[in-house]
Amino acid sequence: MPFTVPVAEQRFLLTHVAGLPELAAMPAFADATPDMVDAVLEGAADFAEGVFAPLNRIGDTVGARRTDAGVVMPAGYADAYRDYVAGGWGTIDAAPETGGQGLPFAVATAVLESLGTANLSFALCPTLTVGAIEAISAHGSAEQQALYLPKLVSGAWTGTMNLTEPQAGSDVGALRTTATPQPDGTYRIKGTKIYISFGEHDLSENIVHLVLARTPDAPAGTRGISLFVVPRFRVGADGTIGAANDVRCVSIEHKMGLHASPTCVMSFGDRDDCIGELVGPEHGGMRAMFTMMNNARLNVGLQGVEIAERATQAAVDYATGRVQSARAGAASRESVAIIEHPDVRRMLLRMKALTMAARALCYHAAGQVDRAHAGDAAARVRVDLMTPLVKAYGTDIGVEVTSIGIQVHGGMGYIEETGAAQHYRDARIAPIYEGTNGIQAADLVGRKLTGDGGAGLAALLAEIRAEAADEAGLMALVDAVARVGEALRTGDGDDRLAGSYPFLTMTAVATAGWLMARQARLVEGDDAFAQMKRAAVRFYLDRVVPEAAGLEAGASAGAAGLYMVGADVLAA
Repeated sequence: MPFTVPVAEQRFLLTHVAGLPELAAMPAFADATPDMVDAVLEGAADFAEGVFAPLNRIGDTVGARRTDAGVVMPAGYADAYRDYVAGGWGTIDAAPETGGQGLPFAVATAVLESLGTANLSFALCPTLTVGAIEAISAHGSAEQQALYLPKLVSGAWTGTMNLTEPQAGSDVGALRTTATPQPDGTYRIKGTKIYISFGEHDLSENIVHLVLARTPDAPAGTRGISLFVVPRFRVGADGTIGAANDVRCVSIEHKMGLHASPTCVMSFGDRDDCIGELVGPEHGGMRAMFTMMNNARLNVGLQGVEIAERATQAAVDYATGRVQSARAGAASRESVAIIEHPDVRRMLLRMKALTMAARALCYHAAGQVDRAHAGDAAARVRVDLMTPLVKAYGTDIGVEVTSIGIQVHGGMGYIEETGAAQHYRDARIAPIYEGTNGIQAADLVGRKLTGDGGAGLAALLAEIRAEAADEAGLMALVDAVARVGEALRTGDGDDRLAGSYPFLTMTAVATAGWLMARQARLVEGDDAFAQMKRAAVRFYLDRVVPEAAGLEAGASAGAAGLYMVGADVLAA
């Protein structure tokens, strides 16, 4: 079914959650006028609906294919990508000196949401390029920035992150890819990387791989990792493309979903002729990796919103047209559309409320990113705290909402032709990649909760209390988050990790509930948008928030119960 980008919702959140008027008052974002932002939102919506969305079905059914000539995308994708580059849709928040428009990251977040909702697989390509831009901007030399950033920003070249190896998944320190220095200052790269999204394709004239590898005699573990830029085609000092580098895709994974995103096994240096350049200092790869990963984690959380929005629109459309049974208790026994039945209403309202709440979380984080880039230290702390919340909660919501979408469709939801199953299949990877959601929870109770003595969480909870004190249920959840947070911050390592996931969910729901309550106070009028906003907010505050408060027992239970039996018994 066709879909409509929720531009009114995006505009509302940019104003009232991301705080765009405040951002536009900063000299760096002076061009973010209401007229300019509206033009960007409307243009991105038209492009997403008209160009990216029609390719979603063929992307799923045909998918990317590996041929003798290399990886080939489905019909229409190359033309659509050229239109994406020509339209400047990757340049929204990039620095003007690199060819960007210099608008806030929050606006770029809305644009990316539109593209990802239209075609989640396709939008992965520019999403990964953003990570490469961030890494080179933060850690690359002046020469590397001048050489690579303009092409990456425009989209003429795409970027990838090459971290994972067969024996080194979440344990990045176990990687074995090597980088041997050469007399001219370059390095010969040799090794294999797996799960490389858009590692090879036929969309752009070059692909810029960012590769983690070890130099000779490097320290063991993560301390010995360095980052290298390895283009698919070698690049001259003047930016001209030269001969092919010794890097290639040797296979494409056969996946549950995201079929139009080629997930490649990449081989570097089969002929001992793969040339790369060091990015940042030797053994500084982990710092550079986190630059890429933190940006990617926010955008992956946004993917949960994107696929939830698409699934919700499809479910509402189906429920409106599917006539089945009379409404219970009604005088008439005539069959009605299933949207009139209470349990279907419950599912649809839950889908809408969860999607709105996760989107608010993403937009709040995006606004804080812009403030942090402007030098706001408190915003930097907030971004660090929000990153695991956005990534984990946003992707959990994507999975829950797409699963509910199948349920709304009934038996037809299990049939591929409705598209409901694709939404779930596409969504299911998001809680896994860019750091599993369990890792996000561990990061929250580890680095984020203990690194500053809990000050960042305390500041967030204080802000929620000050603004939403009239919401009793939300305040009860906030109090529970404070109790559990303090216990986990000072508790035993195993107990802390055992309670980390429910604690993350509690914290994310409390934050989203605060942002939802704000929207109900600020929405004006009585049109359909305002009515839906108020109904979704009440559903979230009255039903979802109490559910999260109920997680306190599990978050506080400790690790002992998880180890009542040994691994041998658990595996029996």
